[in-house]
Amino acid sequence: FTQTCHLRIHMMIHTEEKPYQCSHCDKAFIQNSQLKYHIRSHNRGKPYQNNQCDRTFKQTSNLKCHIITHTGEEPNKCRQCDKAFSQKYHLMVHLTTHTGEKPY
Repeated sequence: FTQTCHLRIHMMIHTEEKPYQCSHCDKAFIQNSQLKYHIRSHNRGKPYQNNQCDRTFKQTSNLKCHIITHTGEEPNKCRQCDKAFSQKYHLMVHLTTHTGEKPY
């Protein structure tokens, strides 16, 4: 082997060591990349996964909105009172408090 990491991975085949366990089933893998590939089989309908909490989504836009919940980022700011929100929709709902609009 040209690299020691390749030798280490190869040796795991002989020792049957599989340190990467799937949290959805009882399968285990030698490499983390193999586990990530396998996890996709559980998420066929939702291929976009958050690496921080393993939550999955059908669209990348939904994943991006969700990731903000981990960062605490609030990029949508009200120009009237400086209150900030993580999602644009929540800002739009908030704006009705200034206009008196009752959409529902």
